[in-house]
Amino acid sequence: MSRRKTGPRPRPRTPAPVTAGAPCPCGLDAAYGTCCGRFHAGTGTTAPTAELLMRSRYSAFVVGDAAYLLRTWAPETRPGGLDLDPGMRWTGLEILDTSEGTPFHQRGTVTFRARYVHGGEAGALHERSRFTRHDGAWVYVDGDFPDD
Repeated sequence: MSRRKTGPRPRPRTPAPVTAGAPCPCGLDAAYGTCCGRFHAGTGTTAPTAELLMRSRYSAFVVGDAAYLLRTWAPETRPGGLDLDPGMRWTGLEILDTSEGTPFHQRGTVTFRARYVHGGEAGALHERSRFTRHDGAWVYVDGDFPDD
């Protein structure tokens, strides 16, 4: 009979916190504090386009900012709360297409692919998100999952 040695199990790797001077998780060539962090701060600055809102919402998932996600969700589709999975590590965002969603539109769509690692397995979320204006600010309405 063989004996298995038991020892401390390795802990899942916790990503370093995103600081104001760190590269923004959304993929734009800017520091988090001057890119998506300024929207997350809740100081009244809102994303001027649907794409920037999409990018800031992705970054909110990366940093675990559930309050921002709820604040930027359309009231008619907003859930009562969010329970973000601490085991989910978002690793990259690719914007595939945008339609309307400029400062001159009332609606817009953003199609994206967000990469992640969960439970040691890599994956990707491919979504076409719909956005609208609510009280002058862009908000996320809902999305669907295009066939790959």
